[in-house]
Amino acid sequence: MRPDTPAEIVDHTAEAARLERTAGLYPEDAETLLLRAAAHLELSGDRPAATTLYDRLLSSATGLDNAALVRALKASNLWEYGHEAEARAIIEGIRTTAPHDPAPWVIAAEALEAHDELEAAAETFTEAAALLLPDSTEPSPATHPVLYGRHRVRRMLGLPHDDWDTLADTLHTSPITLDELHDPKRVWSLGSDNPAELEAEISRLRAELGAYREALSRPFPVAVLHWPAPELSELLSTYPTLTSEYPSHSDHLTTIESSLRELSASGTPNLGIVTGTVPSYEAFAASEATSPDDPTLLPQYATTLASRGRAMAWPPERGVGCWCGSTEGYEVCHGSPEA
Repeated sequence: MRPDTPAEIVDHTAEAARLERTAGLYPEDAETLLLRAAAHLELSGDRPAATTLYDRLLSSATGLDNAALVRALKASNLWEYGHEAEARAIIEGIRTTAPHDPAPWVIAAEALEAHDELEAAAETFTEAAALLLPDSTEPSPATHPVLYGRHRVRRMLGLPHDDWDTLADTLHTSPITLDELHDPKRVWSLGSDNPAELEAEISRLRAELGAYREALSRPFPVAVLHWPAPELSELLSTYPTLTSEYPSHSDHLTTIESSLRELSASGTPNLGIVTGTVPSYEAFAASEATSPDDPTLLPQYATTLASRGRAMAWPPERGVGCWCGSTEGYEVCHGSPEA
């Protein structure tokens, strides 16, 4: 269930407890599940309990996929219930460590923005843009919120457009321009007694909501399952009947690339690769009441990982390392014509 489901539809406290229990059953997905649980706790109003979950993640002995994101969420949550000094310290730490994931930057900057620290928010967005968007790099979709947030804050500060603002305008595809969406006067329009102004603002908000729903409704990728060499070795030693599916690791990698190329040539959009682990696969098999040595379970496992947001888009962007995990770029590895 989505964390932003209205409170009258879902009991956020109960949903958070359910997600915590699920995290105990699927430790490989604990980070994602506990972050969703913390979001429900924030929505329920129990912000101290949400902070406890963030602290639990940050103290995890197994390490996190995105510790900076957890710290940013913790800072945003702390500030909402009076711990401003600690929140500021965490945000400053994020800016100092300069993570290469856009999400922590956006959350930190929006926390500053939400508390009327517009200059600091603009500086944070700008630092993120300078780090994540070198001049020669095409902005990835993940970096778009950095540009949009920067545009919004600078619009509120009354600053003139610069090259990054122009780039944000170019990337924005909604019929309503960013300048109009980020016009500070819109806030006042919602409180107007003039029916015409209210109707115009409602139309704008409907257009925004439509674009947001369209983004949420995009299907998860058609994903092909990838086993790193150590995981495949463990899988086949434990379940030797799957050897017919995976004669060797090199054949496995070749099959992945050829399958994706065939799907792409046939016109299948939104392709991706998910990486499996033996404990995760065994847990999935148990949840399906099926033996892990059943080869028909493998595509179901891949689909489930993709639905959880674990897929890496294929083909990788130019300059990105190959999906197989080698140190070479995709263009000279599995993406080369010889491959």
